[in-house]
Amino acid sequence: MYEFLPAAVRQGLEDARKAALKRKDRLSVHDGDDVHRIRRFWDGGFALDIVGSDRLRGHVDIYDGPKHLYQCLVMSSVDDGDERVFEFKWLTPVADRPAADFVRPDFAPAGLIEG
Repeated sequence: MYEFLPAAVRQGLEDARKAALKRKDRLSVHDGDDVHRIRRFWDGGFALDIVGSDRLRGHVDIYDGPKHLYQCLVMSSVDDGDERVFEFKWLTPVADRPAADFVRPDFAPAGLIEG
């Protein structure tokens, strides 16, 4: 798309795009102790910057800053230009509380006031 621009201008635009992604997108993949920034995220997978990213396989965690959002099973990856595109087999949201083993009532008071 930018083939008609000089190489220095194209490099400047690419650097600015990468800097903007780092500022506004806080999604990251945690694979053990390794952390990789997510460039794009959609229903069937995600894309990482090809430089510095490994070929992930197996169970990984997805975070939004410090908040744990998902656990997923990564099954394949493809290099696409300057991105490495990953697909996952399943994606499970992480619950913020333990699962209830009983039926919760529709109306539950916030607290009880004793008289």
